[in-house]
Parts: sequence; C-alpha cells; structure tokens
Amino acid sequence: MGAAPYVEAFDLLLAGPVAEYLKISKEIGADVQKHAEMVHTGLKLERALLVTASQCQQPAGNKLSDLLAPISEQIQEVITFREKNQGKMNDAAMFYTNRVLKEYKDVDKKHVDWVKAYLNIWTELQACIKEFHTTGLSWNKTGPVAKELSGLTSGPSAGSGPPPPPPGPPPPPVPTSSGSDDSASRSALFAQINQGESITHALKHVSDDMKTHNNPALKAQSGPVCSGPKPLSAPKPQTSPFPKPATKKEPALLELEGKMWRVENQENVSNLVTDNTELKQVAYVFKYVNTTLQIKGKINSIIVDNCKKLGLVFDDVMGIVEIINSRDVKVQVMGKVPTISINKTDGYHIYLSKNSLDCEIVSAKSSEMNVLIPTEGGNFNEFPVPEQFKTLWNGQKLVTTVTEIAG
Repeated sequence: MGAAPYVEAFDLLLAGPVAEYLKISKEIGADVQKHAEMVHTGLKLERALLVTASQCQQPAGNKLSDLLAPISEQIQEVITFREKNQGKMNDAAMFYTNRVLKEYKDVDKKHVDWVKAYLNIWTELQACIKEFHTTGLSWNKTGPVAKELSGLTSGPSAGSGPPPPPPGPPPPPVPTSSGSDDSASRSALFAQINQGESITHALKHVSDDMKTHNNPALKAQSGPVCSGPKPLSAPKPQTSPFPKPATKKEPALLELEGKMWRVENQENVSNLVTDNTELKQVAYVFKYVNTTLQIKGKINSIIVDNCKKLGLVFDDVMGIVEIINSRDVKVQVMGKVPTISINKTDGYHIYLSKNSLDCEIVSAKSSEMNVLIPTEGGNFNEFPVPEQFKTLWNGQKLVTTVTEIAG
C-alpha cells in the first residue's frame, strides 16, 4: 500500500525546498552547515511521526509525549546550538534572516539564496498543514496503537532526486524569544500538526489600549489608503491552492500571540488599527475581505495571505512585506520598507513614500500590479509592473528581458 497523501506531500517538501536549503548550506559550510544538518534531522523525525500516524492509532496521555520525545529533543539540540553561537545567530531567526537579506543583497548572492531556501521550507510546510491537518494530525482509526516512531529509514531523503517546481514565497516567520519561551516557539511548527483546534487556547487577548476599532481620531490621522489614481477594474478570479474553508465562519481575531500579531477573518470593517508594535514582532493578516488596516510603529515583517479588497497602511517595516494568494490589495507605505514580495496575487497597488523609493519589489505569478510614486505636489504617478517577458538562449544560458505588450 502506498504512503498516505500527507506523507507524500512531506516527501516533496524534503526533495524540493529542503534539498535546496541543504545544498546551499553545505556550500557555505561551517556553523551554517551544522545547523542545516540538525534541522534536516528534525524534519526526518517529523516525517517518521507522519508515517506512524498514517499506520497507527493515537496513543493516550503520557504515551503520546513519549512518542514525541525524539522530536522535542532534536528541537532542544537546535536551540542549544544557537545559544552556543550567539555571535553568529540572532535571538530571533526571522530578524537574522532579514538582516542577511539586507546586508548580502549586493555582496554575496549565495547568502541571499540560503535565506530564501530556508524560509521556503516553512512556506511549503504551512501549505501542507493547511491542506491535510486543519484540525490536527490524522491518525489511523484501525491500526495498532503507536508505540514508537516508524519510517525513519524509508522514504526519499533530501537531495535524493531533482526538486519539484520552485515553491512559493517566503513564509510567515516563526517568532522566537529567549529562555523557556524560546523552546516553545521554536517547536511551534513541528507541534502545530498535533495541536489542531487547541492551538487557539494559548492566545492572549490584546488590551483595549493596544487595539482600536472605528476610532474617528485615528481615521483622521491615517488618511485614505489610496490617494492616487483609480484602481484597475475588478481582477480576474484565481484558484487558491488551499482547500475551501469550512462552512462555519471562523472567528475574527486581532490578537498578539507571543511576537506575532494575528489579524484574521475580518470582513467589511474599516479603520482597524494595530499599535504599540515592536521591532521583533510580525503581523500575519489572513482572510481579510473589504477591510482596511493600519499598522503603527516599527515592525519586523508583514504577511498578507488570502485577502480580498484589503487596504493596508503601515509605518516602518524592517524586513519584508509579503502579499500571497490575494486579490485587489492596496498598500500605502508611510515610512520605509526594504523589500515587498508579491506572489499569486491579482490587482495590487503599492503607494510608496519618499523614504521608501529604494524598495525592492519581487513578484511571481501575479498580474495587474502597479507602483505609485509620490510627486512634489503630493499626488502620485502610476507605473505598471511588467508581466510579459521574452526568453532566449544565447549559446551559454537563458537570457530573459521585459517585452512591451503588443496592441
């Protein structure tokens, strides 16, 4: 009998993004390679857990903790390695990777490729979780009760075959902290499959002074999201790679969980505000429909996922702003942002500030993208992002250039 679908999906992750990450890590060598080998071991243990779940029933109580012990020990080993190399690894992995992108962008492309490969692992893992484990890990209902992890030696290893097509954009980074909280946050991605609906139990509600709804004063301060040219006509529909949501309506969230702002499932709401942000925090904006959001202060990064008709205004982002699987999104930068990534998005308008004109915009599988540049008179000039390209073989390599759309 073949492997379960979620095991096959995880094997594609190992053969694709993980293999690329290991390859570049080996080329860089030193502590980067050691760290990659430990991460690889943890992912193989995670695969063993998936294989076990596909063949066995879930054990109860302490037996489940015993089953997960090898994964927990491997996570702790990675944390210990990081603590011993504080000179090289920042307290927050997401902050470190963003710093590498900034410092090596024009110096050493290999380091930039390493960051993208590392973050792509978590993008693909998140997609697997959304597709196969929305309510927790699926265990076999008729098999024997699991006693130990199986499948540690079977299945493809990273690098055993050619990788699949390139994965999606960088993922929402996993926020981290120090001490015991660090261990818990580092293991979040591995533990998420087993948490299911209980993942929301650890959320901490934001106090009233940390969030503002329908505040006229803030509305007056923030101004309109789109002060430039009119947006394009309604974008063409796009098929999402994720399964259709459950029929029940998910609860709206504006919560600070650890170092991640979870702003999710808002519909037909104007003037939502997230303030009192900190440099090590990230914002994950998910399933916003016909809603405007303002993020005040300096924040590490912002991820917009599966949103429609979203208006987003933010001050300063130190790392990256990612727009994924969305439609008709308008973004206004009030301060600075080094990088904006657009993936699988139709209908995108970005209003840059004078301080953010050096922003790097990376796009893939997207259409109807426009960048608006401020003028001296306070208006905006609109420039479309190219969508049509020409590729030729020059005898040694493929050369791709932008082409003008005929007509």
